Amino acid sequence: MQELALLAVVAVLIIVVVSYAAPKLGVAAPVLLVIVGMVCSLIPGAPELSVDPDLILVLVLPPILYATAVNVPVMDFRRDLGTIGALSVLLVVVSAFGTGLLIWWLIPDIGFATAVALGAVISPPDAVAATSIGKRLGLPPRLVTILEGEGLVNDATALVLLRTAVAAIAGTVSFWGALGDFAFAVFVAIAVGAVVGFVSVRVRSRIRDQAVLTTAISFVVPFLAFIPAEELHASGVIAVVTTGLITGHQSAKRFTAHDRISERTNWRTIQLLLENGVFLLVGFEITAVVADVHASGQGVWATVGLGLLATLTLIVLRATFVVPLIAALRRQQRGAGELGDRIEAALDGLSERGPHPGKQRRYATANRVLRRRHADSAFYASEGLGWRGGGVLAWSGMRGVVTVAAAQSLPSDVPHRAELVLIAFTVAIVTLLLQGGTLPILVKRLGIQGTDAEHEHREFARLAIEIQDAAQALLDSPALRRENGEPFDETILDRTRERVLATAEAIEKMLNERDPDSPLHQRRELQRLLIDAQQNALLDARSGGTYSSHTLERAQNLIDNQAARFTS
Repeated sequence: MQELALLAVVAVLIIVVVSYAAPKLGVAAPVLLVIVGMVCSLIPGAPELSVDPDLILVLVLPPILYATAVNVPVMDFRRDLGTIGALSVLLVVVSAFGTGLLIWWLIPDIGFATAVALGAVISPPDAVAATSIGKRLGLPPRLVTILEGEGLVNDATALVLLRTAVAAIAGTVSFWGALGDFAFAVFVAIAVGAVVGFVSVRVRSRIRDQAVLTTAISFVVPFLAFIPAEELHASGVIAVVTTGLITGHQSAKRFTAHDRISERTNWRTIQLLLENGVFLLVGFEITAVVADVHASGQGVWATVGLGLLATLTLIVLRATFVVPLIAALRRQQRGAGELGDRIEAALDGLSERGPHPGKQRRYATANRVLRRRHADSAFYASEGLGWRGGGVLAWSGMRGVVTVAAAQSLPSDVPHRAELVLIAFTVAIVTLLLQGGTLPILVKRLGIQGTDAEHEHREFARLAIEIQDAAQALLDSPALRRENGEPFDETILDRTRERVLATAEAIEKMLNERDPDSPLHQRRELQRLLIDAQQNALLDARSGGTYSSHTLERAQNLIDNQAARFTS
């Protein structure tokens, strides 16, 4: 037990060091962690780890998916649902059967169903490395959203396909039965995830000023979605993703700012440790996998060669699939402008006619739907995904968590099981090192840029004005009342109006001021120094023991809140 505890401590320290050093070296942390894991496994006396694959699929995968899903904007996910669906469903199926046919042709005695099972194992890319690189290098947000969405959903397709293939090994499934099982797994999972998402958000929103309690509940939410869905023979992965998307979308409306900040920090920590811990484990387990192949009497290098051939097949299949996908997106972009003009004309006509008597609600709904469609059209027209983005999309096929865990979950009586596991590990490691290691170079060579800084600046300015106008409108509203129904004191309202106006002016200056020596920047710099001085005084008071811990905690929270405003 002490040895396991020591290994866990060392693993966490390695993850922290590598995650800190990776950006400075220009390499994705998962790539370095695989290499470090392989090196650690070769150290004399290193223990042989044998992790139950169900432990990863049931205890590690749900929180990883949830932590990613809560940060994916639902609006962006909805706009690219077709693209995400094509990559995470169609491409996974094509890759599974394509590589399955290859493996079956090279190792015919394993059977077609077993070959497809292996194909399902190695077919879903893990978007962790791709998105970590993409966000660091400033890829367009739409491309990052597509990669994140694919990484969230394709695991479900692969695991359902793997379950079907394993059943087919025993001869207990048909084509139509498999199709029905897939549809059942998807729809039931979405229903379970939606119920858990809405209920958990509603429950947590009723717990006020208790960020620790709401965060504690959030730790079990992924399992509340995953376990019931799996018990109903649906996709636990899709259930978790659905719950995460709903929670992330509802958090701005239902949770307090303190709850959101606390949860965001805690989940980022969990995500860092779990994701990178699996990549470290991938590298560490490779020696044990090789030893299993040796023990089975099979050739290690021949098996690695099969893994390299499967990797090449996956790369070719993905690149071939992306070509018509990008062509379709380019056609969508060309037609978006014309569609936007038609919707704008419809909006103008609707505004001129106005609502019919008694039809105000229907008018408001129609107006809202048309405005959303107009915004979607503007998005497709301005945020097109060209061939350079398609090149990044085609090369972002690194395998990871699901491939490693699913490979080891293959039935023990499957012929050539040790070889199949090594093939899967080879695909995971090679794609991480080859594609993950060269993706930054590809992005730089293609010259892909993220959102135009000036456009984003203007967009933020417009939104800031709308927010300030809403605050001013509330203060000027004659219907403004306190909770007891009494009006607010005019003196307080006047002072608040002055603060709102001062805030608006400060935001405008912040947006327009680019000179680092301007009074605004100097005031912000001075404010940070003042906060540091306050923090040092608090530390001195803490060490002196004069004040109670409760008083010190309140003072610390006050300083932290001030610091958050000036460092955001």
